[in-house]
Amino acid sequence: MPVHEAERHLVADQLLAAMASLRRTSRRRARRPAELFSLTWSQLELVRLVRRQPGVSVAEAASELRLAPNTVSTLVRQLIDLELLSRRADVSDRRVARLDLSADIRRKVDAWRDRRLEVLTSAMSQLSVREKRCLEEAVKVLGRLAEHLDAEEQPINGEIASRHESAGRRLVGTIR
Repeated sequence: MPVHEAERHLVADQLLAAMASLRRTSRRRARRPAELFSLTWSQLELVRLVRRQPGVSVAEAASELRLAPNTVSTLVRQLIDLELLSRRADVSDRRVARLDLSADIRRKVDAWRDRRLEVLTSAMSQLSVREKRCLEEAVKVLGRLAEHLDAEEQPINGEIASRHESAGRRLVGTIR
């Protein structure tokens, strides 16, 4: 492997490690609601998506999460069984299911997100002015990087690779 390619691999590995560490640490410090402890990663991502987009359809959620619609339907059933999610028919097309969080879970997930933001904001306040400016620019670069990843995305293991949403919005949604 040429030196410059090895260096790019090292930077990519460091980027993945830093992002995982930020996410893990902020979630741990923010104390996830007890009702969400037993959820799988996919279930948790669906809960977070429905929090951001109340009334999202199963098909829209599948596209956003890059999952097959039948996979999302299974996740929806599981979350309904746990009384975390509700499903209702769309008023204009009864074949379309619209998703929402139960009121109690919505409050807890909103509070959890607020705590995660507070933890991250507090840590960011300890950065120098220069570091804060670099971080603001890095967020823009990460959005562009996500767009490049999105453009190169291919279906894997039968999962859907839809491109109707911008990768930058998904990246911001992931941070939420």
